[in-house]
Amino acid sequence: MTLALVILVIAAVVTAVFWFIPKKNGPILTMYSGLYLLVLYAPILILPIFAFNDNKVVTFPLKGFTTQWFAEMWADPNLRIALGNSLIIALSTATLATILGIFAARASVRYGFPGKGAALGLIMLPLVLPEMIVAMALLVVLLSIGVPLSIFTIIMGHVLICMPFAVAILTSAFQSLDRSLEEAALDLGETQISTFRLITLPLVMPGILASFLITFTISIDEFIISNFLGSGKPVLSVYIFGQFRFPAKVPSMLALGTLLVAFSICLLAIAEYFRRRGIAKAGGNASGGFL
Repeated sequence: MTLALVILVIAAVVTAVFWFIPKKNGPILTMYSGLYLLVLYAPILILPIFAFNDNKVVTFPLKGFTTQWFAEMWADPNLRIALGNSLIIALSTATLATILGIFAARASVRYGFPGKGAALGLIMLPLVLPEMIVAMALLVVLLSIGVPLSIFTIIMGHVLICMPFAVAILTSAFQSLDRSLEEAALDLGETQISTFRLITLPLVMPGILASFLITFTISIDEFIISNFLGSGKPVLSVYIFGQFRFPAKVPSMLALGTLLVAFSICLLAIAEYFRRRGIAKAGGNASGGFL
């Protein structure tokens, strides 16, 4: 804990110092950025190393190469149950968050109404609130109104957490859309619904796909909401946390973590591809990230 705090303080101080370095010192900034990312993601790089290490103890030196931890991981029936529940939750969350995000993003970009700023602020609020506080508040509310904890309550909590990301991505997609295309369709006799279905929806479809993929990834990785609102339901993130109580299970969990990291990276790369494609298709600038 102390070492992590020291590293964060050093990183913060060095960042503040480099803030005042002139732009002409680009190579120095590039080297520092690379070093910073290495320190930040080094723990993730360790995952595949020990996932293929022929030793039940996670320690150096390495003993040899093996794939037995992947076979042991998949042989656990509880894992398959937890994975199935997580896929149901993630698909449901991604679908609901994306649909609601379309409505919110469309309204925020195209229309003005009383309380618009407050409404958008409330939608984006879970992005900055501590998830522990959100989970406890949801748990108290659900128990007070008599809603039993289940997979459905987990989906409700995940939709709340994922909505800001969906709205941010879809707002960018709608903002990059040329409004004259919709106006031309209306002038040619199309209705509001047919214009949205035939013109708007195809143009923002890359943003919709990006929103679906990013919310799916966030949902399948979410632990705090699942732990509070699941009432012991086998969910992948909660299952992984429970398995770390047993030292013999750690290597197989590292193997599972390796697969999840690779899966998440692939989904995020696909989502970013569709996001940039949608913005470029609408004639906008496709640089930058999701937010």
